[in-house]
Amino acid sequence: MSERLVIVGGDAAGMAAASQARRLRSADEMEIVAFERSRFTSYSACGIPYWVGGDVLERDALIARNPEEHRARAIDLRMRTEVIELDIDARRVRAKELESGVETWLSYDKLVLATGARPIRPELPGIDADGVHGVQTLDDGQALLDTLDRTEGKRAVVVGAGYIGVEMAEALINRGYEVTMVHRGAQPMSTLDPDMGALVAVAMRGMGIEIVCEAEVVEIRADDSGRVRAVVTTSAEYPADVVVLGIGVKPETTLARAAGLPLGEHGGLLTDLAMRVRGYADIWAGGDCVEVLDLVSGRERHIALGTHANKHGQIIGTGIGGGYATFPGVVGTAVSKVCDLEVARTGLGEKEAAAAGLQFVVVTIESTSRSGYYPGTAPMTVKMIAERRTGRLLGVQIVGRDGAAKRVDIAAVAITAGMTVEQMTALDLGYAPPFSPVWDPVLVAARKATSAVQARG
Repeated sequence: MSERLVIVGGDAAGMAAASQARRLRSADEMEIVAFERSRFTSYSACGIPYWVGGDVLERDALIARNPEEHRARAIDLRMRTEVIELDIDARRVRAKELESGVETWLSYDKLVLATGARPIRPELPGIDADGVHGVQTLDDGQALLDTLDRTEGKRAVVVGAGYIGVEMAEALINRGYEVTMVHRGAQPMSTLDPDMGALVAVAMRGMGIEIVCEAEVVEIRADDSGRVRAVVTTSAEYPADVVVLGIGVKPETTLARAAGLPLGEHGGLLTDLAMRVRGYADIWAGGDCVEVLDLVSGRERHIALGTHANKHGQIIGTGIGGGYATFPGVVGTAVSKVCDLEVARTGLGEKEAAAAGLQFVVVTIESTSRSGYYPGTAPMTVKMIAERRTGRLLGVQIVGRDGAAKRVDIAAVAITAGMTVEQMTALDLGYAPPFSPVWDPVLVAARKATSAVQARG
């Protein structure tokens, strides 16, 4: 008699798990049923800002595998169907077809929760006005594009200056909008230290983006027809024909919380190394709805990235299919860009390192992307944090242009390997004038950090 695997969520983690389980278990051995409440599956949410901005011309270019392709692999994928209740004791889920309203219960032998994350949408007067958008799914991206197509004005306000906010600011600039970014922090990109965030702010203002920091939004005002017309902070009012919420996301764990499954301090599901929900032998979870171990601080974090979600799905599917795989954790690597400005980070920032109880040294260097004499070279700032006593690399942040961001991968590997900054200075990196100076900027920072560690004894 075959087992039944039920998957809640049809994007990266959920369908990667389904596909991997199907590779290892035939349809005769395991029935796979997946529920997805939206109209799309297996797509790149990270690509939505570039679709909105016009860099990606077609929505379908973001879709890796459509429902028909999944079904051709003997996966019963039920679109526009939302799971609204988990009955853990009876090992069943209650699903609702969103078009017809029909509800049914379905039993499972194994369950995967891949419910993703939801945009933070503060409870403000006017938050539901026409023209106010969060951007998390393809449906969200299409709704925003529909608004942009029918809006005559060209004034946009982006609320929040994290990764989503800065990427959407670029998208709107590319579409010819006047963009104001309202942020309650001291600098944009709160995942960076303030001194590095200040570099981002200077560059964005140079692109024509108005950045208003330390501003708390208190109201979104609409006209008599219900369309947004302004964003109001504690100190000013900013006209708006469209508003994009880029405040960030939270784990979508409403079902898990109601079912009594274990959640962490950030609201994400807690799992073991095999991505099995702690304390439950036949329930797995992955993607943006879980918390992951930070390998540097040793703490649980919530990081919503498609790279992690796809890895989670592979690991879950392998375990369910009878194999063995684990997800050890992350070092917090992320890259982004605003027009030609590239921003990257990995490991810990100063505030995070201090919160983890670490003592550390900090260095910042200015360098260039290529040899100084080579055409097209561009400036780059690298900040490096190392443990005070051991010299272990703790974190790196980079702001620059022309190939700056991907240099963070050197640091990500070094942190994962537990390297010291002194060991990094001997790394045999590729060199030619079109690609880097003789001393790569990351190695220049490592040399300076080595000196700082030695000076501190």
